[in-house]
Amino acid sequence: MERLGTGIGWRPEIADAVERLPGIDWVEAVAENLCPGHLPDSLLRLRERGVTVVPHGVSLGLGGADRPDEGRLTALAERAEALGSPLVTEHIAFVRAGGPLTASPLLEAGHLLPVPRTRDALDVLCENIRVAQDALPVPLAVENIAALLAWPGEELTEGQFLYELADRTGVRLLIDVANLHTNHVNRGEDPARALAELPVEAIAYVHVAGGVERDGVWHDSHAHPVPAPVLDILTDLASRVSPPGVLLERDDNFPEAAELERELASIRGALDIGRGRAVGTGGRRTPAPAPAAVARDSAPARQRLALAQAALLSALVAGTPVPEGFDRIRLGVQARALGAKRADVVAKVAPELPEILGESYRPAFLTYAHAHPMTGGYRRDALDFAGQLLLSGGPENADARRELRAWWLERSGPVPRSARPGVRLARATRRVLLRR
Repeated sequence: MERLGTGIGWRPEIADAVERLPGIDWVEAVAENLCPGHLPDSLLRLRERGVTVVPHGVSLGLGGADRPDEGRLTALAERAEALGSPLVTEHIAFVRAGGPLTASPLLEAGHLLPVPRTRDALDVLCENIRVAQDALPVPLAVENIAALLAWPGEELTEGQFLYELADRTGVRLLIDVANLHTNHVNRGEDPARALAELPVEAIAYVHVAGGVERDGVWHDSHAHPVPAPVLDILTDLASRVSPPGVLLERDDNFPEAAELERELASIRGALDIGRGRAVGTGGRRTPAPAPAAVARDSAPARQRLALAQAALLSALVAGTPVPEGFDRIRLGVQARALGAKRADVVAKVAPELPEILGESYRPAFLTYAHAHPMTGGYRRDALDFAGQLLLSGGPENADARRELRAWWLERSGPVPRSARPGVRLARATRRVLLRR
């Protein structure tokens, strides 16, 4: 397996700092934020220096009940080829539910949600991963995610689930030690047990990130320094296997370059301690395999999984009743987190909205999100929000309403509105005539 070394998540906000950081062997970039024909100059310069770039997908939904979308797979493959990447990565998660399998509206989570650790979900995930592997030009690695809630009736531990997944498909694993910490706080799961059960030889690389605890719930924010418990899990992992690569993730609240250097130094230190323990103890490399699987038809499993995921997502984003067996309090926390993330991401993809609406943007968006589940991407969400706000008579400020209306008209049509004086006059005349 290719040795990657020490890396950092490349983001436009810290692109200059990443280029200047010493000892960076590789970077990871969010695949959906890249256009193969117009790659950022910063990434091109890194590639010219020999720095490996790995595309990291967030929207494929391999853990969903539907088979992977061909268009999304093609897009991921194009990015891997454009970057000359040795592998691509995605998540063990579902991001949408509903649609034809459940004869219900298709809903988008806008977030990575956990799959149940059941035989049904494992069968579907294995089949989806095989489909993805066949469509991609390079190996695939999949990441364990952080979760605020747990599915009732789970049949496997996280380590057993990942062990069997890798065994049945040959997929590589991207192990996020911060997510193991998150699941320890939120779900009472022992990170050491998960590591002991992993097929460590399948690890492609490791993620390290920070988060924050609020009211007894750990939020995997990627916007805070890496805490000591996460570094301790990294040390434990390094005592069992020498990971081919380790990467620091930061997605918001970006610090100065010096702080990023200190975090990278602490990661290297945790790895060194773990390697020292491995030398002294011989490592602890014996996994605990999952119970033997029984071959089953995946079609009924897809149907059952589709119904379960649609019910959960509908409760999270559409206010339908909480499915039986779920913790109502935790589900409420997750629902609020999804709404907050929608507001944050829409503000990033459409920064004009918070500029136009000012302090009223966030409460207005959260009110909208509570009654309007996301059915497309974040850009579509931004347009729908602006349209609904205008239909409801908002915003109250006349200047803001005029600006918002112009913004929505500019982006909601099939082509941008012309700025030529003659065209603008014709539009204004038409509006006057229509009012009559």
